[in-house]
Amino acid sequence: MDDEEIVYLSELIQDDAPEVLRELHPGAVAETLIVVERLSHYDEAGQAHMVDVGEKTATRREAVAAAFVELSEVVLAALPQNPKGNPLEVARFAGIMAAKKTSDLIPMCHPLALSFVDVQATVVEGGVAIEATAATVAGTGVEMEAMVAASVAALTVYDMTKALDKGIRIREVVLLRKSGGKSGEYRRG
Repeated sequence: MDDEEIVYLSELIQDDAPEVLRELHPGAVAETLIVVERLSHYDEAGQAHMVDVGEKTATRREAVAAAFVELSEVVLAALPQNPKGNPLEVARFAGIMAAKKTSDLIPMCHPLALSFVDVQATVVEGGVAIEATAATVAGTGVEMEAMVAASVAALTVYDMTKALDKGIRIREVVLLRKSGGKSGEYRRG
C-alpha cells in the first residue's frame, strides 16, 4: 500500500475501524489495520495522549531527515551576496536550535536530551539540499527532532532569500533513516 492510500481520520481509531477501512480500501484492510494499530498516540477511546516511554530501554537512537529548497538560478547566484548574512549558515543554526525545541512544537513529542544535532545545507543543482541528524540515548526516538531541524532549516533558507523570489518551494521533507529502539533500523528506499 502506498503512503497516499493510508487514510488518517479519527474515525479509524474507533471500534468500527475495520468496517470503515473495508469501505475505503477493499483488499488493503490487513495492511492498513497494522498501521492503525501502530498509531500509539491514541487511547482506546480515540483521544490523543502522550505515550508513556518510562518502561522503554534507553538505547542510542539516531535519525537523519532531509528537505529540499527549490531556488531559481538568480537566487542561487545571489546566495553569497545576501545582505542578511550567509543563508546556509543561518539555516544550519536555526535547524540545530529547532531540533532542541521539538517538544515545544509537536504536542505529543517527549522532551529529549539530545546528544548530537547536525544540519548541513548544500547548494546543489536547482536549490539547497538540507540534511539533519539528531541523536540521543533515551527511551524514545529522534525522528521528529531530525525532521523539525530539516524543516526549520529549509524555512530559514526561504526567509533569508524571499526578497529575491516569493516563488521558492520547500519540497520533500522526509525521514531518510533511523536506528535504535524497538522498531530497529529504517532506511528510505
